[in-house]
Amino acid sequence: MIIEFEEKLLDMIDARIESASDDEFFAGGYLRGHISLSAASCEEDGIAELDVLKQRIEQSLEDARSELTPADRIIVQDLWQELQSQA
Repeated sequence: MIIEFEEKLLDMIDARIESASDDEFFAGGYLRGHISLSAASCEEDGIAELDVLKQRIEQSLEDARSELTPADRIIVQDLWQELQSQA
């Protein structure tokens, strides 16, 4: 279930690439890393619950908060919220 959800999120990001603004392109690439690392972490720990995956992605984004400017954080967070609502 985790792998399928990860693939769905990544496919949704990929589908946006051709029409994405520079900010959206950046946010998609940035989120891809957090999504994939969190999914791998869940797999390694034997976790199959999507809620746990989502929590780990959000924690990963929070832990990396200092990497982004406040404006970039908003762009990434908005995309993350949009992906969750569509997935």
